[in-house]
Amino acid sequence: MRRLPIYGLDIETDTTVDGLDPNVSRIVAVALSTELGDELFDGPEDELLAELDLRLGELAPGVLATWNGSAFDLPFIADRAVRWRLRLGLQLVPDPSIRHRHDPLPGHDCCYRAAWHGHGHLDAYRVYRDDVGPALRISCSLKSIARFVGLAPLEVDRERIHDLSREALHAYAASDARLARVLAERRWATAARRIDQVPQALAG
Repeated sequence: MRRLPIYGLDIETDTTVDGLDPNVSRIVAVALSTELGDELFDGPEDELLAELDLRLGELAPGVLATWNGSAFDLPFIADRAVRWRLRLGLQLVPDPSIRHRHDPLPGHDCCYRAAWHGHGHLDAYRVYRDDVGPALRISCSLKSIARFVGLAPLEVDRERIHDLSREALHAYAASDARLARVLAERRWATAARRIDQVPQALAG
């Protein structure tokens, strides 16, 4: 299968409160990684989400690669958009068959399959978790897999994202989005079969 453009996506949330709960925590930055470079969206939450949605609508149809995005990043974005009454091109379809990495996101019972404008979604975490993790008995966290394949992830204290400077926050978010993209590219033969299938009525 010809490889579609892959766009890495990662969000960072406000850790001055529970950064894992979209009911109380806002999104402070979103990184989008393409083959041409990394793009960062920050500022007021409603504006950054609207700008991200606009940008994704401009890109050639491809695949959004996340790491655990089916359980965290994408439903988190959807919940925050609802709070701002924003209509995004993001479509989520609940899928109870997808195993959770941790407890479900607060307010949700399961993971999701997704599409955003003309882009499919690939949770690259699930690709590595299903074969590499069990075979080699290693953690399938983004940083662990990245180090295992010889990449150099940027490390910070995830519980203190709020202490990062704007430049450090951008660098960290961009690193995670880029790693998700590169790891998806490296496993494309397998990953292509794992792209979410979302009914056209929802994805169109």
